[in-house]
Amino acid sequence: MRPDDWHLTEDVDSFLARAGDFLRSQPGRHIMQLTWAERVRKRGADSFGAVAPLFGVLERGGEVHATFYRLPPRGFGLSPLTPEQADALAARLSALGDPVPHVSSDHRTAAAFAEAWRRHTGATPRLRDPRLRLYRLETLTPPEPMPAGRGRVLGERDLEQIMFWCGEFARAVGEDVSISADTWAGTRFADKRYTLWETPDGTPVSIAGMNPLIGGQIQVDIVYTPADLRGRGYAGAVTTEVSRAALAAGAREVVLFADLSNPTSNALYQRLGYRTLTDWSVYDFRRDTPESPAA
Repeated sequence: MRPDDWHLTEDVDSFLARAGDFLRSQPGRHIMQLTWAERVRKRGADSFGAVAPLFGVLERGGEVHATFYRLPPRGFGLSPLTPEQADALAARLSALGDPVPHVSSDHRTAAAFAEAWRRHTGATPRLRDPRLRLYRLETLTPPEPMPAGRGRVLGERDLEQIMFWCGEFARAVGEDVSISADTWAGTRFADKRYTLWETPDGTPVSIAGMNPLIGGQIQVDIVYTPADLRGRGYAGAVTTEVSRAALAAGAREVVLFADLSNPTSNALYQRLGYRTLTDWSVYDFRRDTPESPAA
């Protein structure tokens, strides 16, 4: 396999025209490719900063085998790759001198690219915590009994409340993002539809969001309950409501990510009918430099 087998473009429409059918053939495994390509298409490349997004397609004999996206500084994501394919891509990008601060993909692919990038550039890969597991819904199984209360879909008039909950979620998971009326439109939270679970007296206790329908698939993202309200069934109730809404919206597949270090949430999603699709990893790259001699 030659590095030149990877075809690069900054034009998201060209990328989707070439690779769209391939991505939609296995939407779960290509969840991040589909999601970010659609965000670039809708928001415009200029909204992602001074460095243009870059997309790549591995094509041989007229057949697409793999893809990637690079959105500085948001990330570098890969479809599933063999070690040979990962090495060819690392060779192509290192020859261009393009920086890759980190890589995100299914665990085998991320590990293969991390090793290839180390060989070609000397950068040291570091596996980021937490690791994630990607689940796909098989048969939705609502909890019995459901906690008292109801789900309420949030709309434009609820923007302040949505931003508050997303800010709480971001702080809880250590996500480095500024959420305010000025920055909201540029965040990954802005294009989701949110549902709150409220107690009978109207007190909001848990929130879940879902991404738009893309390639016949909807990703449930985020799910958050404040620490002092956990263990009462609220997360299961709101996840059930959002999963139902995703199916009602026409999703053939519904997926979500869970933190592997949190056994409670992983067990909950499995009780609701979600099954493991793949494990997911992120590797950060650090360029080692020799220490300067003492003055």
